[in-house]
Amino acid sequence: MMADKVTSFDVARLAGVSQSAVSRVFTPGASASAATRDKVTKAAEELGYRPNTLARAMITGKSRVIGVVVAYLENQFYPMALEYLDRALKERGYHILLFMAQNDGNVGQIVEELMSYQVDGIITASVDMSNDIAKRCDDAGIPVVMFNRGQETGTLAQVTSNNIEGGRTVAHFLASGGHRKIAHVSGWQGSSTGLDRMRGFVDGLKDHGVEPVAIEDGRYSQDDAAIIARKLCGTSDRPDAIFVGNDHMAFAVMDCLRFELGLSVPEDVSIVGYDDVPIAAWPAYDLTTIRQPINKMVTATVEILLARIEQGAASERIQIPGPLKIRGSARKPKGFST
Repeated sequence: MMADKVTSFDVARLAGVSQSAVSRVFTPGASASAATRDKVTKAAEELGYRPNTLARAMITGKSRVIGVVVAYLENQFYPMALEYLDRALKERGYHILLFMAQNDGNVGQIVEELMSYQVDGIITASVDMSNDIAKRCDDAGIPVVMFNRGQETGTLAQVTSNNIEGGRTVAHFLASGGHRKIAHVSGWQGSSTGLDRMRGFVDGLKDHGVEPVAIEDGRYSQDDAAIIARKLCGTSDRPDAIFVGNDHMAFAVMDCLRFELGLSVPEDVSIVGYDDVPIAAWPAYDLTTIRQPINKMVTATVEILLARIEQGAASERIQIPGPLKIRGSARKPKGFST
């Protein structure tokens, strides 16, 4: 019998069970005895049967597929997040359907495509959602959770680190270390994460009577960050410290300072990043940075989304604090405490 001709009725006949029993065995979370599962899986393996997920979705109205929209895979933080999301959702009987996007207006088109795949929910990572797109999802009964992004207005669920407090912690660390000429290469200022880290940083410096000597939008781009580093540090009137809005840009800033401008980090310029991706701990960078608590963020995202899908729960907005990981890229204040 050809595998593509095999149906659940064929499996039921060989296993000596009902077709509904076969359906329960292949439905995550459904009840079936161990004996039934054993008979059905053996029959399915012998026949080469694979359940038709799309057909089941048409019948039940549930695909057990989560659409994930991401725009920034150059940053190592997001491939890590995708791996953790995939693992956490599989443990709950769901799978992900990944779409790439840019923050240039095509997010709405991608969300429309995801809706046509009958996804049960959507997670957006590193992309922004307009209120209009959010309303279309809500009207279609498809819950959305924003991961590492937020909205100042709107009703979407969102999970972020505490970006404002993280920026404030960096300001306290650098000012306590005696730095006074401090610059900031921000994340994209069109994003909540970029703005919140900048706001926390500026407010934290004010607590120490310090104003940033420069704030430049790095747009989460290594090329842009390197250009800004050349401009800021290419003269003798350079800053003595730079807070960079994420590690991805911080690596480019450090490379520019050390290998193009011949400066020493941290003797000439202290550098602090944000994310704590694995490369940050490599001896080549040894980057002091705010750690985004990725495991906690992913767990919260999955719990919120599935609670909305399975129980109709309300949206939540969660901020999770992350610690400062002190390494060798910035001067450490004596007796410093976060």
